[in-house]
Amino acid sequence: MSECNAKYPNGPTKWYWQGQKLPSYVKFMEQNYPPGFTYAKFAPQFRAEFFDPKDWVDIFASSGAKYIVLTTKHHEGFTLWGSKYSWMWNAVDVGPKRDLVDEIATALRAHSDLRLGLYHSLFEWFNPLYKADADKSFNTSVFPTTKTLPELFEIVNKYKPEVLWSDGDGDAPDSYWNSTGFLAWLYNESPVRDTVVTNDRWGCGTICKHGGYYTCSDRYNPGHLLKHKWENCMTIDKKSWGYRRDTNFSDFLTIEQLIASLVETVSCGGNLLLNVGPTHDGRIVPIFEERLRQMGKWLKVNGEAIYNSSAWRVQNDTVTPGVWYTWNQKNTIYAIFLSWPADGYIVLSDPVVSLSKTQVVMLGYQSLSWESMKPTGLKVRLPQLAPSQMPCSWAWTLRLTGAV
Repeated sequence: MSECNAKYPNGPTKWYWQGQKLPSYVKFMEQNYPPGFTYAKFAPQFRAEFFDPKDWVDIFASSGAKYIVLTTKHHEGFTLWGSKYSWMWNAVDVGPKRDLVDEIATALRAHSDLRLGLYHSLFEWFNPLYKADADKSFNTSVFPTTKTLPELFEIVNKYKPEVLWSDGDGDAPDSYWNSTGFLAWLYNESPVRDTVVTNDRWGCGTICKHGGYYTCSDRYNPGHLLKHKWENCMTIDKKSWGYRRDTNFSDFLTIEQLIASLVETVSCGGNLLLNVGPTHDGRIVPIFEERLRQMGKWLKVNGEAIYNSSAWRVQNDTVTPGVWYTWNQKNTIYAIFLSWPADGYIVLSDPVVSLSKTQVVMLGYQSLSWESMKPTGLKVRLPQLAPSQMPCSWAWTLRLTGAV
């Protein structure tokens, strides 16, 4: 559930370099940097002096995540490992002088429950080889054969990720990137051929159509069941994937909002990839850490309804708002309700119950009494509990057995 995006000293610089020179960005650069200061000059300032991979992994593990996705290279081409295909534009040659990908991968593998995922951008905004291919309408493929594909082979062979998160097709087709050729190697010959999973961003027109799982768009949350596995890749900071020094407290999603996104996503058959943006000196700031640890605290009580669950025949209750369902292979139904009813009852209108077989348990608490409704559904009496007695603080789960 966690994605790392550790490359950028501050929020707007990468987009300023791309050409999105909004007046506020221009003014900020003029007031804080000398004339002619280029994006490349940020690289020596990115030193990651406080980066502690064990601390990061501890935070990720405490969040209840089962896999992480580290941004190894974004569209500006700077790699977080010492790629021999990115000379003097990588974290070993300049800045941290460390292989940050290797450090995260090594720390991660000390936790058996966490899987390594690596994000990699296919294209690079200002690489002259890519620009030359684009100028020729991608009828030449110098850039992918000398840069993108060698990097992909490099990170797979060296770090052995079990999730490969591709991004940024640069409006070029999958044939230009030779995506099918690379994926054939990945699934048939690579060292992770038996375990690797990939997403759907492998060329113009492939997103939400091809891939082990769909991402479809950033912050994708359809609100209904899809026929194909999908992922909701979203940010804790409402406005940015990277760290922003000028963030306001109101810019961060609350834990209630994040849990609601998780529950809705899982109910509709998806996974949640929750992004945090570290600082240029290598820290995950306290509010990001707090949100991740809060998520883990909630999952310790309610994870039974999330991990190894499937979408039920109904995703959200047809009568009671804020109730989402999941199901497991043991014919157990889970009803997760996001707010505690003031009248002490909650109506679940969709399960078909049996007076002799159905049992209702609140996860982290005990069995609850209920009344049958007609033609389907049940009315569950909730306990009167002080806040300190609640099994959790934000959303609650009812486990229904003996119901369909």
